[in-house]
Amino acid sequence: MKSLRGLISWSAFVLMAGLILFSALVYAVSEVLLHRFVDGQLFALAETLAKIVEQHPEILTRRGQGGALAADVRRSYELPEVPHSLQVFSPDGRLIWTSSNTATPPSIPADVLQRVKRDHTVFETVDSTSVPVRHVFLSTVQDGQLRYVLQAQTSLLHYRETLNGLVFLLALGSGATLLVAWVGSLWLSKKVLAPIDALCTGAETMSETDLGKRLAMDSPYQEFRRLTQAVNSVLDQFQRSSEVQRNFCEIAAHEMKTPLTILQGNLEVALMKARTPEEYHEVLLNNLQQVDRLIALTRPLLTLAKFTSSKPPVNLVPLAVEPLIQELVDELMLLADDRQITLRFESQPVSAVLGDAQWLKQALINLLDNALRYTPSGGAVTIRLQAVGQDVAVAVEDTGHGIEPENIPHLFERFYRTDWARAKDSAGTGLGLPIVKEIMEAHGGSISVTSEVNKGSVFTLRLPALAQQKALA
Repeated sequence: MKSLRGLISWSAFVLMAGLILFSALVYAVSEVLLHRFVDGQLFALAETLAKIVEQHPEILTRRGQGGALAADVRRSYELPEVPHSLQVFSPDGRLIWTSSNTATPPSIPADVLQRVKRDHTVFETVDSTSVPVRHVFLSTVQDGQLRYVLQAQTSLLHYRETLNGLVFLLALGSGATLLVAWVGSLWLSKKVLAPIDALCTGAETMSETDLGKRLAMDSPYQEFRRLTQAVNSVLDQFQRSSEVQRNFCEIAAHEMKTPLTILQGNLEVALMKARTPEEYHEVLLNNLQQVDRLIALTRPLLTLAKFTSSKPPVNLVPLAVEPLIQELVDELMLLADDRQITLRFESQPVSAVLGDAQWLKQALINLLDNALRYTPSGGAVTIRLQAVGQDVAVAVEDTGHGIEPENIPHLFERFYRTDWARAKDSAGTGLGLPIVKEIMEAHGGSISVTSEVNKGSVFTLRLPALAQQKALA
């Protein structure tokens, strides 16, 4: 498994390799440049010597008098102030003149003489002594005939000392840089990983039964504080989801326990002794009612099971609301007539919305089912479709019992039912309105309710009009 500490160490090794490559490149480039500089100076000396010999042939009689050469012509020809030695040879390699006073007269090797005759200019490095010497040989031609071979030479000691000094500086600088980088990487890894280790330690101490614990945000670095905040936010969401799930399971188990207990009791009583067909019929009828109650409970549970992260997985597309409501009204008209309830649909021209027809229909079914269930015979349920500002509003109004003011804030809590609703209809689940609320929020809309006891209630769904959503986009 990869480690951040190992990554930091590898970075130091990469830096070391980079420094070595950089130093080698600097050394190679410097060597080439110095080599060209020395060759340039020697070539300039040789060309200057050629001019002197051409314009002052009398100097060839001053063998060994380099100082006299400097005094006579150095100022005129601006010879560079570098240690050098100058020689003039005849075409057959015989020494004619030299600026040095060495005991052993300089000579020109035969192979070099042949190369000079062929190439005109030859550069040569001689390592015959402890100090290498750089030579340049230059031929002069008069009337198409080789007249002289000129030689300029200089010691490469200063050149080698310069390169050795460069190597020392590069080694010192690279070593110091590498040392600082290594120490810095160790310090940085310690400072960077300390908050991560603290986060890991804090996370490891948490348990499933202690979801209220949070990571401490005591790091001085903004990035780690953001990371801690993000982790705590995830823990908050997980805790809320866990609490909702636990409460949901407890309430669902409680709601299912009652009909199951009744079923069990009826069956036990029926088996205690022989019963008449009428008594068995009554037991079966009672059990059928409890089974219907369980089925009514499982339907919204299955709807909630389709939700993703507590939200319905809606597929939003441009949708006309009026045909959707009209289709639903047509389907429920027979049920309303059977219960002697007037079902009306009042529509005004409205814009389309971005919606999921399946889930919006589910929300309207839940509202209309409640309205028809709690509206007495002779009452009315009215659906109104209209534009309200930049929204499309669908209001479901009934003339039922109404809702007490203290119950309204809890209507959208899962499994919540008013006492009057429980007494009126034991088959309810308290999940219909919470499902409607989740569906509306998934559409970017809302649901609101107004109610007055003994007069009825109005549930209003509001969805952003498609024109408004395009303007915001």
